[in-house]
Amino acid sequence: MPGKKIAKITRKVGRLVFSRFMIILLLFLLQIAVFVSILAWFSERLPWLTAVEQVFTVIMVLYLFNCRMDSSAKLTWMFLIALFPIPSALLLVYTRTEVGKREISRTYAQRIEETRGFISGNAEQVPQSISNLERYMNREGMFPVYEHALVTYYPLGDEAIPAMIREMEKAEHFIFLEFFIISEGHVWDQVRDVLRRKAAEGVDVRVLYDGMCDVASLPTDFKSRLRREGIKVKAFFPLTAFVSTYYNYRDHRKILAIDNRVAFTGGVNLADEYANEIVRFGHWKDTAVRVEGEAARSFTLMFLQMWNLIETHRDYAPVHLAAPSGVPDVRKSPGLVLPFADCPLDGDKVGESVYLDMLYRAEKYVHIMTPYLILDGEMETALTYAAQRGVDVKIILPGIPDKKGAYALAKSHYRTLTMSGVHLYEYEPGFVHAKVVSSDDVKAVVGTINFDYRSLYHHFECALYMQGTECITDIEKDFADTLARCRPVTMESIRAEKLGYKLAGSVLKLVAPLM
Repeated sequence: MPGKKIAKITRKVGRLVFSRFMIILLLFLLQIAVFVSILAWFSERLPWLTAVEQVFTVIMVLYLFNCRMDSSAKLTWMFLIALFPIPSALLLVYTRTEVGKREISRTYAQRIEETRGFISGNAEQVPQSISNLERYMNREGMFPVYEHALVTYYPLGDEAIPAMIREMEKAEHFIFLEFFIISEGHVWDQVRDVLRRKAAEGVDVRVLYDGMCDVASLPTDFKSRLRREGIKVKAFFPLTAFVSTYYNYRDHRKILAIDNRVAFTGGVNLADEYANEIVRFGHWKDTAVRVEGEAARSFTLMFLQMWNLIETHRDYAPVHLAAPSGVPDVRKSPGLVLPFADCPLDGDKVGESVYLDMLYRAEKYVHIMTPYLILDGEMETALTYAAQRGVDVKIILPGIPDKKGAYALAKSHYRTLTMSGVHLYEYEPGFVHAKVVSSDDVKAVVGTINFDYRSLYHHFECALYMQGTECITDIEKDFADTLARCRPVTMESIRAEKLGYKLAGSVLKLVAPLM
């Protein structure tokens, strides 16, 4: 038995050592080593480098004070420059010059411009609160408000994924999938089987996934196998051996769009843990929503804008297709919905702005589920201000973390939030991956946007904003049911927290904006 375990470990180590990820990592490290060697060579031969270093440091600090950057990120950069002046300053220059990002930013702006006016909302009377959000979002994209949208809420991936498969079976024109993570297993086998059959029937089937999957969870022949089966497939910003700032911008969206009839979004990826087919970090708590009606067309457009990002011959025809016959009558569905996307290339923090809007407008409560809590000063202020003015702010977080560093960073905010009246809870059965915010029995957002720097600043994201829809009752019921399985965070539990988490949180908080 010990021999089998050793052999299994040896095979895993061998796969890792000779994997694409390890090769790319080694090439990254080689580039960094060359840079450090050059810097050391100059330091030894140029005694006046210290004076240059001091002047350069002052210039960079002055630049930080005056540039457009989150205050927490500014503090992080100043800390790094104080410790390692020249390397940190050069790294700052490198990230701010945005090597590799500027061209893709211009291209993305072109895609937005060339699709402007493709869709329009159908809401006749829009309350001021949601009208203001629509006006803000439509400065850069096209996110109209819809009425008569039937929204279904899924409190678990175990329920959402089978519903997605059932809807894919009904597809007549197209199936578009855009997911941050795709991993081979039982879930993907079921999805792929439907996609293969639908492609053979002539349905336009496209799969877009984040390029990190190429080195993290997918075999080398993944794309070629799908293409042989008639499925169009792309990886978004696949990782290569050359350092570039655009690697920081990942496609964190989860979209399934079918025939302009129905669309899904939420936290659920296409991997077994999201349906609790396998156990990772205890029970996996995730959520999703399905939207039927004209609002589904917004998710079709979001997908096509990303799909066509690097296409020479672009095709937006699917967004104009009429929904097939037999679509359920959704005209009696109450409330309004606003599907929206967030792009890190345009300078607008749409996801954070929507969350801030809900916190500042809340009158009775704001209920939040999020896997991570890595806050900038603006978000922390909004949470504490809402609690201090009498709003019931409750946040459900994981009880079992998937990333120890992120868990320690979340705990670094516990004391400030708790002392301000924010109620924190940890999900005892396992890991919360849901991204849900609800308020006052009237508003809710379900999507892909975490309460952390990566989601709010660096990722492509999407979500569905709802006001007055029937499913908000289901969202609140799920929050209450989940809360009943949580342990509360108290000042006593904060004081009794493991020293390792306290130390790690304090240290990592210094560089949190860069994580």
